[in-house]
Amino acid sequence: QVQLVESGGGLVQTGDSLRLSCAASGRTFSTLALAWFRQAPGKDREFVAGIKKSGGIPRTADSVKGRFTVSRDRDKNTGYLQMNSLKPEDTAVYYCAATAGSPITSSLSNRATYEYWGQGTQVTVSS
Repeated sequence: QVQLVESGGGLVQTGDSLRLSCAASGRTFSTLALAWFRQAPGKDREFVAGIKKSGGIPRTADSVKGRFTVSRDRDKNTGYLQMNSLKPEDTAVYYCAATAGSPITSSLSNRATYEYWGQGTQVTVSS
């Protein structure tokens, strides 16, 4: 069984940066595709960024493109979401998700692709 634990959330100001971490246990990240989703109050959970198990060019939502970057460190078995130039509209609970499958690039943004989810970490951006 794979367990994902997010960390790194917090309260920041507009323009600040944060790096979220997703520590995996039970399976190595080299065998998992990884994604980040977020859910703001009263809204659906939405895709932020994802990367295939084989690596390659990550897929990023238009709303965060150029500001957020997804990556992973196989040695540490940890995934990351680097968030720069944060805006108040980025305020949400951020979730790490993973799958042992091999989704095509267009499926990275689909919540149903992932069978493993973390508990979420709150990110609040003040104006």
